[in-house]
Formats: sequence, C-alpha cells, structure tokens
Amino acid sequence: MVDKEFGLNDIVEMKKQHPCGTNRWKIIRMGMDIRIKCEGCEHSIMMPRKDFARKIKKILVKHEQ
Repeated sequence: MVDKEFGLNDIVEMKKQHPCGTNRWKIIRMGMDIRIKCEGCEHSIMMPRKDFARKIKKILVKHEQ
C-alpha cells in the first residue's frame, strides 16, 4: 500500500494525469482540504483530505523540514 505520510511542499504523483501532460503536483496547503499545484502549468486545485488520500499514487520528493 502507498505510504500516506505526506506533508507540506512534498511533490506527489496522482493516479490520473493532469490535462497539461504532467503528473507531478506540489502540496501547497494542508488542513481539512488540501491544495495542490501542478508542476507543469502551475494550475492549483483544492480537494478534501479524504479524496486526496484516495487519489494519491506515491510521494516523489519528500520535503525536508
């Protein structure tokens, strides 16, 4: 199973690719909702944490604190 330990500024890969062709997303806000920004076109979306945890495929780059 996927490691669900994600944090702010991590780069993640989602199960579905963004229409711009990139599948790298940066977590830019955490709370009840999570906002992620596409690394290709800079488009950002917000989704509930529950949906995000279900749609994440893997963590590509873990941000060091």
